[in-house]
Amino acid sequence: MFRTVFSRAAPHRLTAAATLLCLSAPAAMAWGPEITRAAPDPAPGTVEAAPRFKPLPPPSLNFYGSPGIIDMPSAEMLPDGQYAVTYSWFGGQSRYNITFQALPWLSTSFRYNGIRNLNLFGFATYYDRGFDVRARLWRERRWLPEITMGLQDFAGTGVYAAEYFVATKRFQTPALSRSRSPGQLKLSAGIGWGRLGSYGAIGSIGGARPSFVGGSTGGELSYDQWFRGDFAPFAGIEWQPDERWSLKAEYSSDAYVTETQVSDVFERKSPFSFGLEYQHSDRARFGAYYLYGSEIGLTAQFQLNPKQPVTPMLVPAPQAIVPRSQWAVKEADWNQEWAQSQSQTTAFRDRAAEALKEDGLILEAIDFKGTVVDLRFRNPRYRSAAQAAGRVARIMTATLPASVETFRITPMRDGLALSTLEIRRSDLEALEFAPQTSDGLQAVAGITEARPLPETALQSSELYPAFSTSLGPYTQPSYFDPARPFRIDFGVDLKASYAPAPGWIIAGALRQRLAGNVKNTRASNSVLPHVRTDVGEYAQYGTTLENLYVARNWKPGRNLYARATVGLLESMFGGVSAEVLWKPVNSRLALGFEGNYVIQRDYDQRFSFRDYKTLTGHASAYYELNSNYLAQVDVGRYLAGDYGATFSLDRQFNNGWLVGAFFTVTDVSSEDFGEGSFDKGFRFRIPLDWMLGKPSRRGFGLTIRPTQRDGGQKVHVPGRLYGSIREAHRASLKDQRARFWE
Repeated sequence: MFRTVFSRAAPHRLTAAATLLCLSAPAAMAWGPEITRAAPDPAPGTVEAAPRFKPLPPPSLNFYGSPGIIDMPSAEMLPDGQYAVTYSWFGGQSRYNITFQALPWLSTSFRYNGIRNLNLFGFATYYDRGFDVRARLWRERRWLPEITMGLQDFAGTGVYAAEYFVATKRFQTPALSRSRSPGQLKLSAGIGWGRLGSYGAIGSIGGARPSFVGGSTGGELSYDQWFRGDFAPFAGIEWQPDERWSLKAEYSSDAYVTETQVSDVFERKSPFSFGLEYQHSDRARFGAYYLYGSEIGLTAQFQLNPKQPVTPMLVPAPQAIVPRSQWAVKEADWNQEWAQSQSQTTAFRDRAAEALKEDGLILEAIDFKGTVVDLRFRNPRYRSAAQAAGRVARIMTATLPASVETFRITPMRDGLALSTLEIRRSDLEALEFAPQTSDGLQAVAGITEARPLPETALQSSELYPAFSTSLGPYTQPSYFDPARPFRIDFGVDLKASYAPAPGWIIAGALRQRLAGNVKNTRASNSVLPHVRTDVGEYAQYGTTLENLYVARNWKPGRNLYARATVGLLESMFGGVSAEVLWKPVNSRLALGFEGNYVIQRDYDQRFSFRDYKTLTGHASAYYELNSNYLAQVDVGRYLAGDYGATFSLDRQFNNGWLVGAFFTVTDVSSEDFGEGSFDKGFRFRIPLDWMLGKPSRRGFGLTIRPTQRDGGQKVHVPGRLYGSIREAHRASLKDQRARFWE
């Protein structure tokens, strides 16, 4: 980040940047106890620089996608924010795992399993979904091991249900040669229940427990079975001689009763397993194993961390701030007579507009009041509102007269003024080279609610009416059909929008499906109105109208924002939607209400409708927690007529990554809801600038539900308010204050 910010800086500014970078580096690199990298002794009489060894990779993952040995868990945690996708296979079992390190001490996993020849449910391959959660109870100390508690498959059908406590201790081992880094030895041992208590049990708590505890529909928490039944020990050892290779051995307490005794999935001859893993790159790891005395296994592990972009960000250096003391040397340079001249203020507006355009920003309006200038701009380029505001501030210092001392910078989005950042020009001049420049700016800048646009403001003459089009690819995945777990359609979207005036937009999208197999998805068996489960019917047509709507955004009062939308809102529903949001600029809390009257669209997704109509809406509460977490609760009526609440928790990193989870509980019984018992899922979004290294507000995101059913479903309305409003309020600007100088 600092490389681009300080490309034009003086040497003392580079020193400040290096200091800040060094202060932040240890937290970003902390993967566990420090492994000392001892340098080899130089030859007598010579001066030799100490070699710089590559650090050992983060913990490897077991067959369940969690830190572990082979099939058993370890107590290790991934680096904070780490996102891992793994595939493992052995003995007729395939497991697709997604793991996210939500907190330094807490990780969660989602798993999709395929078990061949499990002769219990009439499928050639039985597919099952499950969730895991792990919490570190004790961090590793000098003599004490790391200790972690885990719940495995705690919200599924219970095929892989288990609970455990596990401890891991790490030791440094000598380097194999002078050119290699020191290695590491890991010893793990634990006690398991459920699956992990089925072999070699040494005791029991609360009597026997069933193999499948989740019921026929799954999805329910079987907390009454946790840490009950037989418990057994397990253990493992891993030796990493260097940063590439890893040797593993373990003793398993999983008897695989269902797979070996009830069915004939594979033959388990021994509790011992052995493996060899290779770290191909910082993000990819592969392994081969001999398991249970009879089976060959394979894994592929891929790990990403939002804090480590794929491509370094290459952003043109911002315009340098030239202190007025260097160029405004005459008394005439400081007079304010220009403010009384229409031609001069118009000239300054045009200069600012041209400079903003060169930086990918758009001037909406500018108002001159003597020594105070209020500039309103649109940001279609930079994902960070703080970065965009910093660019605007630098441009104002370069284009406005020396007598202008106070800048009021107001970002605009869809016709709404989001907030106003007020800062003195003299503070900008003083802080640009300061050692703690970001914290200094936070101390002197003010963030307030945007005032109404003054009548004297000079608006841009090029903005309205505005027409834009785009053509791009789309993908439409469908998950977890028992006949085919993954289906996908892909094609192209032609999007167009027309903005006749501030706050108004007319938009639509025409979709052309080119190929795919979503149309072959199994027919819905839902007893509720088919508000989402007829996805296969909607996928039968090649050319469709994805949406077509008119929307209006405005501010009805202090701290209030409003939206009204009418038209074809999404592929399955059209109608009328209205939303009001209360969100003070300096508050972490926001409250909102949305009401929708919608009609279900015909399967061909043109202009005709089906008979189903409903009124749906929610009251919502949003709260910005520490560490970039956002909690949201929605209470109201859903598309199928059910009443209930949705609970969401998202973590959004400062670089735009988002990972979150949600669940919905309504008055629909688990039997009426069907498979999965209640609606739940997780979502993630990866910003394009993180992958491409170029500024962009766009990103790639997915929402994955273990099972798509009709209960707890909302209508998808374009342009909902909260996300775009909060990005320019105090909490977000504070978290990204360092980007102001980029």
